[in-house]
Amino acid sequence: MPIIKAKKNLPGIHLKHYKNTHDSPTVRMPVPPQVKIVMSQHMGAPCIPMVKVGDEVKVGQKIGENRQKLSAPIYSSVSGKVTGLMDYTAYGGVVVPAIVIETDGKQEVHESVKPPRITTKEEFLEAVYEQGLVGLGGAGFPTHTKLSFGEDVKVDILIINGAECEPYITSDNREMVENADDIVYGIEQVQKFLGIERALIGIEDNKQEALSLLAQKTESSKGIEVVSLKSRYPQGAEKVLIYSTTGRVVPEGAIPAEVGVVVMNVTSISKFGRYLRTGMPLTAKRLTVDGDCITNPQNVRALIGTPVQDVIDFCGGFKKTPKKILCGGPMMGVALLDTSTPVIKNNNAILALSSDVLLDQPTTACIRCGKCIGACPVHLMPVSIEKAYDAQDVEMLQKLSVNLCINCGCCSYVCPAKRNLAQKNQLAKDLIRQQK
Repeated sequence: MPIIKAKKNLPGIHLKHYKNTHDSPTVRMPVPPQVKIVMSQHMGAPCIPMVKVGDEVKVGQKIGENRQKLSAPIYSSVSGKVTGLMDYTAYGGVVVPAIVIETDGKQEVHESVKPPRITTKEEFLEAVYEQGLVGLGGAGFPTHTKLSFGEDVKVDILIINGAECEPYITSDNREMVENADDIVYGIEQVQKFLGIERALIGIEDNKQEALSLLAQKTESSKGIEVVSLKSRYPQGAEKVLIYSTTGRVVPEGAIPAEVGVVVMNVTSISKFGRYLRTGMPLTAKRLTVDGDCITNPQNVRALIGTPVQDVIDFCGGFKKTPKKILCGGPMMGVALLDTSTPVIKNNNAILALSSDVLLDQPTTACIRCGKCIGACPVHLMPVSIEKAYDAQDVEMLQKLSVNLCINCGCCSYVCPAKRNLAQKNQLAKDLIRQQK
């Protein structure tokens, strides 16, 4: 089936891609001496540790679980001995449990690791849960929850997000180039067990190798199409991607399934395809390691729980002092407090950037230029939202539909006054939640 063009295009911005590792094959990192596996690697409640200090563990052994709706189990990425149970301050300042494991280098696989047996929809959803799969593009939303839409909800399109629109990051691109067969197999199984007739793989047009390869792999498929998207940020945002590929609009307060769509990250669907064949749960993650401070930028496969410093050392360390180290991209990534932070499931990049790249510019008065409005992909009015937030006017914030904000940061990026518009949007959403 030929590559089709995107149906629609929303506003956004054009960024320099900096895809320096686009052609860098994934390199497997060695087993670290120690891993710290955090019990919160998803959007919901943290997992409860299932091991104690002194226990021996193996690769693929379940070590944390919480059956609450938005939680996903966590597995050991190594074989070795549990040497500590500790409190860990995760992203956002939330304190959660973490398990420290001293590795033995053997990487013995746990006896529970075997391909799942699936004959029904219920067994399929349980397999998704047991893999510990979450959205691997950064959101961390548990996949089994996303796919557990009710019988009264008619989902007719599965969208695979291969846009990868942030600068620097190429980990999803390498997944598409290196594991296309797993992607197609994973898609086919989701379609089969959930009864979804059509699948669309959305890929930005700056990834021609991935576009061509997946078009070739799906050539004989009647239910899978490859969609070429404009290289425009934030093309990979869920609501933007849905509109670009289908023309459907997800209303404020609604979820994609309510408009007949489910979206999965391309690495998530690929990992699921491999899990069905091998039974190995989510224990490792590909990371793009880049930025002007990294000696040898590359894509690496790191075991979950590996310290970020180990990843940086594997890439030759720093060639100059970074001003900021990010997990994720420069637009939506999270700044790290220190490099002892462990790798978690939904990390896709580590960027080390110097003051030469991160230019500090003073914030000045708004000049009412309207650039933030023109750049917003969901047609918000960031300057009005800022004014309403400063006045703590919850009613006006709701009228301005601030909850539609997708956290892309376009408004702050284009603002000539360098106002913290994106941050104010998030504070405004928190204010509404507190009032409710």
